[in-house]
Amino acid sequence: MFEICPLEWRYGSEEMRKLFSRENITSTRLKVEVALAQGLSRAGIIPSWIPEKLEKTVEKVKIERIDELEGKLGHDIMAMVMSLVEVSGEAGKYVHLGATSYDIVDTAWAIIMRDALKIVQRKTVKIIRTLIDYAEKYKETLMIGRTHGQHALPITLGFKFANYVYEISRSLERINESTKRVIRGKISGAVGTMAAWGNRGFIVEEETLRMFNLKPHQISTQIAPRDGFAEIICNLAILGSQLDRLALEVRELMRPEIDEIAEGVGRRVGSSTMPQKRNPVTAEKISGLAKVLRSQVLIALENIPLWHERDLTNSSSERFLLPHSFIVIDEILDSTIRLLKNLIIKPDKMRKNIEITGGRVMAEAIMIKLVEKGLARHKAHEILREITRKAEERNIHLLEALVEDERISRYMNRGEIEDALKPENYLGEIEKIIERTVKYAEKIIGNVR
Repeated sequence: MFEICPLEWRYGSEEMRKLFSRENITSTRLKVEVALAQGLSRAGIIPSWIPEKLEKTVEKVKIERIDELEGKLGHDIMAMVMSLVEVSGEAGKYVHLGATSYDIVDTAWAIIMRDALKIVQRKTVKIIRTLIDYAEKYKETLMIGRTHGQHALPITLGFKFANYVYEISRSLERINESTKRVIRGKISGAVGTMAAWGNRGFIVEEETLRMFNLKPHQISTQIAPRDGFAEIICNLAILGSQLDRLALEVRELMRPEIDEIAEGVGRRVGSSTMPQKRNPVTAEKISGLAKVLRSQVLIALENIPLWHERDLTNSSSERFLLPHSFIVIDEILDSTIRLLKNLIIKPDKMRKNIEITGGRVMAEAIMIKLVEKGLARHKAHEILREITRKAEERNIHLLEALVEDERISRYMNRGEIEDALKPENYLGEIEKIIERTVKYAEKIIGNVR
């Protein structure tokens, strides 16, 4: 067999790939058929011995036979049903009674996605905990904060990591909430009215889904509402984009002219021709796969508007959408875990880079001091803008430019200026902000089930 898609051999963990394998999807759908028989039995619609008989024979169903029948019938679920009928003897005449294909398909997707989301949650928690460790470890490690790619104000590396703690925790919170709201079974027959089961439809639904500890959708058409699928895919894409931002941060800070953080590359070859290269390939893979994941959002949204009680336009696209989205986010998560584990931190280079602008990044601190001394804020801003530009043009430290300017010396002496120019004196509530963020994250982590 040709391996065309890299998801078959390159990306995703074995546990995630196994969930979306042909074998597991088929096995899960067959389990739903058996559970449906249990629901029908408990509702008094079919004999009580049927479910046990089906459970014993379901393993005899072969994918090869399903494929053979689908070639004749042109319908994948009907082919599976007929394969089960063939091996079930007398019990076969009750298989799939009153159900529609997407009772089976959507309930099976709910089971598989629930398991897949547990993997996503577990790995996301691991990333958040690593980021919390970094936030606390480096809460006093000075570095420059950048806006528009330019030096802005001093921050700490711990503060930078804490921002990712917060953002990724919000994704975990979204996944937690959507799992409760969206991962539900669909057992309601053609067009969703339960008509085939008379006044015992709710019993069939409850007893079938009880087997999987699933709640039902309150109402559905012939299929479960696709806004739920879209919500899940959007949430995964948001998480992937946040991890892309983290990876991009590493890539930017690893540039030789910045050199504050680096991806540990070990003995990995950086270039086929340039021996000196040390490339952030794990971070770049995260960013590349995040593009693929974001592209899936459009498919998920396009599947919401279907004709009337359903059409078939969602079916073919979801064969790609769900496995690809989960396997891609799984690879992104595993890659992020490796990236963080092997991260190289360079505090000395961070401190050195703060001084690149000769103290000019502390201009706001001087401005605030001048306002405290009685000068109007807009006047102080105008004066500092003029002084910092002159200091840059003359290639002198801001301290020298400030000390020699009478407009400044009228309000501040040299000692006060020197104190105000120290980056460690202008960090505001950074430590308390980090502490507050960690508390928030721990609460979200505690809600993972």
